[in-house]
Amino acid sequence: MKISAKNTLKGTIKSITMGPVSAEIDIELPGGTLITSVITHSSAESLGLKVGSPAYAIIKASNVIVGVD
Repeated sequence: MKISAKNTLKGTIKSITMGPVSAEIDIELPGGTLITSVITHSSAESLGLKVGSPAYAIIKASNVIVGVD
């Protein structure tokens, strides 16, 4: 995965709260810090996100984007 954002934090998906339009994703970083991202429901499904799986919190400006390998 190559991206232009410089603030990429690897962690583990702690929880996923699916709504009808959006999904709230909590990513736990090493040390226990939680980062929450809100993405579309369809994006969460297409990424195949699962609790316990590794994921990246990718921070660009004021947005947190979720990425997976």
